[in-house]
Amino acid sequence: MTFKKIRDLIFMQEDLNFLLTNRIPRIALTRWMGRFSKIRQPWVRKVSIAIWKLFSDLDLSEAKKDRFDSLHDCFVRELKAGARPFDPAPEIVCSPSDGIVGACGKIEAGQMLQIKGMAYTLKELIGASERWADHADGHYVTLRLSSSMYHRFHAPQDLTVQRVTHIQGDTWNVNPIALKRVERLFCRNERAVIETRLDASGLPLTLVPVGAILVSSIRLHFLNLRLHHDYLGPQSIECQAPLSKGQEMGWFEHGSTIIVLAPPGLQLHPSIATGYRIKVGEPLLIETVG
Repeated sequence: MTFKKIRDLIFMQEDLNFLLTNRIPRIALTRWMGRFSKIRQPWVRKVSIAIWKLFSDLDLSEAKKDRFDSLHDCFVRELKAGARPFDPAPEIVCSPSDGIVGACGKIEAGQMLQIKGMAYTLKELIGASERWADHADGHYVTLRLSSSMYHRFHAPQDLTVQRVTHIQGDTWNVNPIALKRVERLFCRNERAVIETRLDASGLPLTLVPVGAILVSSIRLHFLNLRLHHDYLGPQSIECQAPLSKGQEMGWFEHGSTIIVLAPPGLQLHPSIATGYRIKVGEPLLIETVG
């Protein structure tokens, strides 16, 4: 039996997968991984990336660089110019990240689905923000980034970031196995609530990057800030940061999830459905107002 078959067999066993990726000191391991991944030592980097490739479908052919200083450098890699073109249509709100659509649909009675049959509330996800009222009858899309995907996220439309709220939390795995077993998982994990307003229509759009095991660090370029479990700065940061469509907003330090919250006036693009694999810049939402 090949290593790939053994690997796939292990990760198909849900009980074992959940045990290996959740029933461990999640926060301590995440802190350790953050330090380890930044070690700039050639053999550490080489062995780490080789092991990563064994356990994932990591493809570095689109990377801007062909050599990396560290495992972290590989995690947050830039792509070659033109690798992720953005749909230029003004009514299209693009995907901010590569990802797999884990759930999507209409926000009904202030609730969204984590996975079929398991709901969580909009208010609990975004905390004390008044923004929940803007999205109460809108739509949501959950984009799950696997560890091997491109980890940077971009402005989905010309917009202005008005506020960022950091919510400290746990680091549960966000894979489908954990989502079936841990209620309200996204509301438990480390996350940032990024409140924006689209320039052309004035519609509010909220992005919620959610951390996970080995991840819980989110870099935001427009604030020159890294949010993580031990962050001690202000939890709510007011700003007026204009970003153009496709401009890089930040990155995860591994792979995780971005939940996109849209108001009435933005509809899901017809291609969006659970399980759909999307890339940065592809259509996610369509403006229906104006």
